[in-house]
Amino acid sequence: MPQVHGAAARFATWARKNAMIPGVDLLERCVYFGVTKLGFEADAWVHELVDGIVGDNYPVPDRMLTHCEKVVEAYLDRELFDNRPPAGTFDLFATEGGTAAMCYIFDSLKQNRLVRPGDKIALMVPIFNPYIEIPQLDEYSMEVVKIEASMWAEEGVRQWRYPAEEIAKLEDPAVKVLCLVNPSNPPSMALADRVAKQIKDIVAKKNPNLIIVTDDVYGTFVEGFRSIAADLPRNTLLVYSYSKHYGATGWRLGVIGLHENNVIDQMIAKLPAADRKALHRRYESLSTHPDKIKFIDRLVADSRSVGLNHTAGLSLPQQIQMALFSLFDLQDEGQDYKRLVRSIVKRRLDLLLEGSGMKVAEDPRRAGYYIDLDLLAEAERTQGEEFAAYLEAGYEPIDPLFRLAEQTGVVLLNGGGFDGPEWSVRVSLANLDDLDYLKIGHSLRMIFQEYVAEWQAARARPKPARSGPGKSTSSA
Repeated sequence: MPQVHGAAARFATWARKNAMIPGVDLLERCVYFGVTKLGFEADAWVHELVDGIVGDNYPVPDRMLTHCEKVVEAYLDRELFDNRPPAGTFDLFATEGGTAAMCYIFDSLKQNRLVRPGDKIALMVPIFNPYIEIPQLDEYSMEVVKIEASMWAEEGVRQWRYPAEEIAKLEDPAVKVLCLVNPSNPPSMALADRVAKQIKDIVAKKNPNLIIVTDDVYGTFVEGFRSIAADLPRNTLLVYSYSKHYGATGWRLGVIGLHENNVIDQMIAKLPAADRKALHRRYESLSTHPDKIKFIDRLVADSRSVGLNHTAGLSLPQQIQMALFSLFDLQDEGQDYKRLVRSIVKRRLDLLLEGSGMKVAEDPRRAGYYIDLDLLAEAERTQGEEFAAYLEAGYEPIDPLFRLAEQTGVVLLNGGGFDGPEWSVRVSLANLDDLDYLKIGHSLRMIFQEYVAEWQAARARPKPARSGPGKSTSSA
């Protein structure tokens, strides 16, 4: 077990002796950054890193290690708040990826009587499909209000933007929760400033207790990205995962952020007496003042059914990896890496579009991690309304996906599963080699040309002669 006293000096000695080993220089700079930029006491900081990676203790504090929380906060300030964080502090809870964060949030909102069966939840669609499925489970049974990205850049080309009248649905105070993925999945578009401002105005004037859950996992792929949590820190539960930026889904590294001054804690304090009494009983094993436990800490307890709170928290090696990812990003080469991954997905999108001949709206807020291609809109853009009507009348929306898989081995997802257009297909630009996307594009074009040929053949076939009055129709 590492000792705190002298930990920094022992690390410095080791680093000098092993200076030529790849990675040692980066470790030194990470430790130095914590001391000089974040104000850490050197021995305590090095000890947390070493003890954490050894993994010989339960997480203490259970919500997140003290130094790691500050490191991740600095990372979020840069990458999700564009170096312009809101005033105050976000308390952070390290979780087993963004998916665990989603599960914990929905469960704790229910346990704390903030959502009940029949309550309205708004989803900005298309959206990652668990956000569609979870509210419909028996334990939640919420009424879903869809905020649809229904704007068009031009005829046959979707813009994937939200019109003002859709956002206005949030003015209804019966809408208790808003869930969004920003940048979106699968359209992969960061929220427009116009939309963020409209939501901010709605919260200020119409729906002050609206709880916003924003999943910002793709934020690093957009230049100058700034989360809606920066505009509405009091109302927002921030979800982030390192899995996309670092291609590290297997590490399961996620975090929930909640501002120290938030409407959720205030709403819990104002619950009816019977509800507050029930919650007092639920959390009384954790504190002599259970009513004062913050929602972010209730999330931690609920993640282990309260009774196992003493073993709650993300494993320490995972937390150290999260800190190292953050510290790397805060170095110059971390910013070089960010620019590199952005260029990779952009190049792959260009190759996909080159191969397919399809068109998407130009938008500087496009992340490009995914792309959602509307095949029916593309049919209308290239061949006209008659061809689009022919496809819609004669085929199921998933027919192109089956043809694609059977004939080329390419498997894509249907956009309808994300509450997008039924005739859209979702392509991930993060998983394959660059030239594979050119091949996928060519395969899509080939399938499209098949449909065009079938349509043209159907148009060329002579139509059955219409029988006049008194003439036999037996040949029909």
